[in-house]
Amino acid sequence: MSDAVAFDALQIAAGPVSRETFARLQSFEREFNRWAVRINLAAPSTLPHLWERHILDSAQLIRLAPEVTRWVDLGSGGGFPGAVVAILLAERPGSHVDLIESNRKKAAFLQTVLAGLKAPARVHSRRIEESYDLVAQPEIITARALAPLPRLLELAEPWLLKGARALFHKGRDYQREIEESYNVWQFDLVKHGESRGGDGVILEISNLRRAR
Repeated sequence: MSDAVAFDALQIAAGPVSRETFARLQSFEREFNRWAVRINLAAPSTLPHLWERHILDSAQLIRLAPEVTRWVDLGSGGGFPGAVVAILLAERPGSHVDLIESNRKKAAFLQTVLAGLKAPARVHSRRIEESYDLVAQPEIITARALAPLPRLLELAEPWLLKGARALFHKGRDYQREIEESYNVWQFDLVKHGESRGGDGVILEISNLRRAR
């Protein structure tokens, strides 16, 4: 993918993005590929398509919450979507993204690369359940390829109960996960189709409460 095509695709996914932000994402892509030689940051089969499969897929969240400045990303792994969101918010005053990743090698990658890019992010190298007191109340909670929806809701519950919204990436099995969640939870749900096509969705969840 040429730079021009990649830049245009980013505008479609995330909305207006400066050339400087685009350059930061390209730097992130290069560092990701360099670190991925040593540690498992993503499925090897997806590395040749990192921009399309991971970066653009993460960037589309910005379009769904264009005014939000406080985010927390659960189980950040190689940085999708949390690192991409933080880079896209680098030019938005007052923005902050907390990334929670218990794997120390992945957390070290995130901390090193995001600091180098001057992204408004803080990386917490610990379990999600141990992080509630460390993260200021977010407006948006994200997670991608982390756990089934019932478990995600349990992990996000402390923040959701205080008014945060969740934006969870889900694949083609999402409807079954929603139905299973209703055994324990009630919530308001909006399903957003992928901006780039495909059969995945982003589930926007708010007003969480326990089912009676």
